Amino acid sequence: MPSPVTQAPCFSPVQAEEAARELYGLKGELRELPSERDQNFYLRTGTGQEYVLKVANSTEQEDVLDFQNKAMAHLRAKAGERSVCPRVIPDRQGREISRWERDGVSHFVRLLPYLPGRPLALVRPHGRELLTGLGRFYGRLDQALEDFDHPALHREFHWDLARAGEVVERHLPEIQEPEGRGLVEDFLAGYRERTLPLVGELPRQAIHNDGNDYNIIVAPKDRWSLEVSGVIDFGDMVFSHRVNDLAITCAYAMLGKKDPLGAASWIVGGYHRARPLSRAELAALFDLICMRLCASVCHSAHQARLNPDNDYLRISEQQAWELLAKLNQVHPRYALYLFREVCGLEPVPGGGRIKAWLAAHSGEFSSLLEEELQGRELPVLDLGVDSPLLASTDDGDKIAAAISATVALSKAGGGAGAALGRYGEARPIYTNDDFKSDSEELPEQRTIHMGIDLFTEPSAPVRAFMEGRVHGFKDNAAPLDYGPAVILEHETGEGDVFCTLYGHLSRETLEGLSVGQGIARGEAFARVGESKVNGGWPPHLHFQIVLDLLGEEGTFPGVAPPSREPVWRANSPDPGPILGLGDTPTPGGRGIGEILDLRRKSFGTNLSISYQEPLKIVRGRGQYLYSHTGQRYLDMVNNVCHVGHCHPKVVAAGQRQMAVLNTNTRYLHDNIVAFGEALLTKFPEPLSVCFFVCSGSEANELALRLARTYTNQRDLITVDGAYHGNTQALIEISPYKHDGPGGRGAPEWVQTVSMPDGYRGAHKGSDRETGEAYAKDVLRAVEEIKAQGRGPAAFICEPMLGCGGQVVLPEGYMQAAFGHVRRAGGLCIADEVQVGFGRAGEKFWAFETQEVVPDIVTLGKPIGNGHPLAAVVTTREIAQAFANGMEYFNTFGGNPVSCAIGSAVLKVIEEEDLQENARLMGGRILAGLRDLKSRYPLIGDVRGLGLYIGAELVRDRETLEPAAEEADHIINRAKDFGVLLSTDGPLHNVLKMKPPLVIGEEDVDYVLQVLDTIFQEDRLK
Repeated sequence: MPSPVTQAPCFSPVQAEEAARELYGLKGELRELPSERDQNFYLRTGTGQEYVLKVANSTEQEDVLDFQNKAMAHLRAKAGERSVCPRVIPDRQGREISRWERDGVSHFVRLLPYLPGRPLALVRPHGRELLTGLGRFYGRLDQALEDFDHPALHREFHWDLARAGEVVERHLPEIQEPEGRGLVEDFLAGYRERTLPLVGELPRQAIHNDGNDYNIIVAPKDRWSLEVSGVIDFGDMVFSHRVNDLAITCAYAMLGKKDPLGAASWIVGGYHRARPLSRAELAALFDLICMRLCASVCHSAHQARLNPDNDYLRISEQQAWELLAKLNQVHPRYALYLFREVCGLEPVPGGGRIKAWLAAHSGEFSSLLEEELQGRELPVLDLGVDSPLLASTDDGDKIAAAISATVALSKAGGGAGAALGRYGEARPIYTNDDFKSDSEELPEQRTIHMGIDLFTEPSAPVRAFMEGRVHGFKDNAAPLDYGPAVILEHETGEGDVFCTLYGHLSRETLEGLSVGQGIARGEAFARVGESKVNGGWPPHLHFQIVLDLLGEEGTFPGVAPPSREPVWRANSPDPGPILGLGDTPTPGGRGIGEILDLRRKSFGTNLSISYQEPLKIVRGRGQYLYSHTGQRYLDMVNNVCHVGHCHPKVVAAGQRQMAVLNTNTRYLHDNIVAFGEALLTKFPEPLSVCFFVCSGSEANELALRLARTYTNQRDLITVDGAYHGNTQALIEISPYKHDGPGGRGAPEWVQTVSMPDGYRGAHKGSDRETGEAYAKDVLRAVEEIKAQGRGPAAFICEPMLGCGGQVVLPEGYMQAAFGHVRRAGGLCIADEVQVGFGRAGEKFWAFETQEVVPDIVTLGKPIGNGHPLAAVVTTREIAQAFANGMEYFNTFGGNPVSCAIGSAVLKVIEEEDLQENARLMGGRILAGLRDLKSRYPLIGDVRGLGLYIGAELVRDRETLEPAAEEADHIINRAKDFGVLLSTDGPLHNVLKMKPPLVIGEEDVDYVLQVLDTIFQEDRLK
């Protein structure tokens, strides 16, 4: 935001170097820094010392420079050891302000140390933590300046926001565009009306007055986050209203933001915690922010008139105009309520008093509908995120039919013929662009219902619950037809005024209404509209309390974004008391904090939770998961829900069979043989016999029994870093567990071979030579077992290593390893629990990519799409050996419900060609990750097949130092963008991606875009 034109100094770098040498005895590399009124040079000496040489404008007064120097000294003294601002370095003669003459013109010169860090304007992101810290920094700055004063601070200064009204008025005619001039006129009028009467209540003191994002210095707090470390340029200091410092800082920080008001609120919240804001300061703040922007564009127009050929002057103000246009859509009182909420104050002043009055008079209100609702037990419709009614969120006909049936049943049973839709409910049904929020972080959807719905018959009379008058009405016919809405205004017995909204009415309602018309208690003033004026929903009345309409026509939402829920709840409190329901319980179950407490009390503490800020996930659909507030997250890590969360065909198969029969395999049933037959067609010969169990752990446990029974041996060979299940026997063959925290190492009957990792292991690459080199370690293990007079029972290996770090085996590894084991009489087990069923893309089973046929294959996770189902597939010869007289029985393995679900999963994979989708989308992800690797050194390796992908992060590509902390940061940061990732690998430094196979191109591209954004935030990139 440029200041009025003044002639800046024109020292050349050579002349500046001469001044530095003569005045301060300094020599070194020198370059000019951006500046407007003055001239600044960066100086680095041969010994690495860094300075800023400041050459003042020839019109500058020495006492102005003096108060700058004294203010910086004052702040440094208050801050102690923290270098919040530079200190002035005296020249050779001990002067803090020197003189230097050029072409007969004398200039004041000062030397300051270069404050380390980067300007706020040059770093991203400007997230909640950084902006809250910015507010806190300025709160402390103003607190430190409270007892500072200097005669020169009491000056008439064009950038003093206390003079903004007269400055804007003076330069307003110079704005050429009528639309822009009208915009500024509107802000000026609002400032005069609302804020000028408050100025006498605003505390005054010395303020920095220039929270320009180029004057605010930030430094790394850690690798991935920044904090405000200092401030420079005290040339605009003035004695003025303290809140102006905050307003100016907010105005700059809001530029270019998607949600500028949200960004400002974080700054305000931080400031208030450091330096509490008064009622008047909060009330004036929004107008002051806008007036700073208006002063800027007016100065820009003035400069453009004086320098018509300087296009930069106009371009530099483009962001200010864009921000003013956005803020013109914000009602000032809404900004005030948001600022009050982040400061921990009652958002809507007087709101608590109105709520208390409504609660106290609840029994005195008339029914909204023809029938008396007070005290009636109305059926409650669950339209929340976790509602079974919303099995498919876009199945509007199904939802409508269920709602209509509920209303009809209520009426048939002697009820009120109405059903209740809850207040405060997070609903996932608001999916179109009309309900998108401008949240600066998570891509947020408006989901929180701010009223109560009364589903009833069309044309049902709507009555006033208390006396009021018609404030206004509107026909909401576009873009979707939501029908007419009427707003009534009421007054409490204590003189407080509030409104109520009645939505989705019949169009005939509007024919008999006029603004100002009185409505008596119990008077039928409207009728419920048909489905066509309910957005296609069954007929219902949307009833909402509104304490402040925020404008004559109202700018309050009927559905609010979760991030703004506290403010909108304050403005639209629960209407339950009016209906005689009292305060209705907030839908959505227990809060996150309560659940965490209960988990700690009731479960083992080693039950892990994802993410630093845990998610409460209550719904899944396709490749997405939904939080309790209805926000959608792209699930990039769930290889259990293989064909998509809650796939309707899989769910229907389970529901149908569960309603008929669920029992064990001692009875004959079509489902088990049909599923077994379908599953075995996917396997090569001689794999022809299957056993059904309930989990991957059970499958691997059974595989060990099969191998030991067949070979009459006990010893197992396993791969380092492997994890095969959670039973005791499987922990003993899982180095990922028994060699990790709490583990006891491998028992004597387990031989661990090196992980065939062509990136980090002893042998590099992925070719056959590498594979055979790693397989020699399997031969070594075989020889060690034989040397003890025993033989191997089995070698167990994942065809792609999961907990090992999403490692794709080198070519020929399994072929060579299997050969070594089989020659010693052992069996070969392929653990496909994570990687089977088409996930590898090019093949249905991952072992097929290694051109081998195992003796035993274990299946789990994706086989039931989240249902507890698993299997073991083997040869008839091995199965016959297992039938040694001991019965094998599994109570739930192979039950009709599980087998119906398993068959449905196989059908969906084929019908939707999900194996091919895994190949295509996996290739797209791998190509994108490799592109990111070429630009970001943090990515050391990219690997994967199909939709089983890993990106290993390293701090150094030569030493391969693992970047585990960075990986953890990235998955938590990705969650902010609505993407769920996870880490894996023995060193916890591999980003893993194994999403449901239904993921699409837009999803893939979004994930890559999010990762690109996050990698750009790396302070060391």
